[in-house]
Amino acid sequence: MDLAPTGASVVLAVVIGVLFATGTYLLLQRALTRLLIGLTLLTHGANLLLLVAGGRAGAPPLVREDGSLPADVADPLPQAMALTAIVISFAVTALLLALAYRSYRLNRDDAVQDDVEDARIARLAVADARADAAAPADADAREVPR
Repeated sequence: MDLAPTGASVVLAVVIGVLFATGTYLLLQRALTRLLIGLTLLTHGANLLLLVAGGRAGAPPLVREDGSLPADVADPLPQAMALTAIVISFAVTALLLALAYRSYRLNRDDAVQDDVEDARIARLAVADARADAAAPADADAREVPR
């Protein structure tokens, strides 16, 4: 009994899990360089997952002279999806590099700043919640019936 494919599958599953966990942790940081590295780790994990899901390599999916296919044909879909994921991750990486460079040129730091408008809306929401809590419970009962 050959345990090599099972052992390799377990090792690859652990590697994929570590790539996803580390990438997710880095995505939650405020610095754009850490976000970029986290996104890169996530895309590497996704590409590895797609290739592992494709299974073992098989014969090329070419039709023989007699019109039949080989018995063990490779599935080209996971490879095509991995190639598409590589192209998309390259484009997103280029965009994030441009954003990090622009942020560094403007602020001399690549950390994402707090949004002033978002902070103002959060303060208004807290003030509204406090006003609602301070209002008497029977305020609805004092309304004039129609």
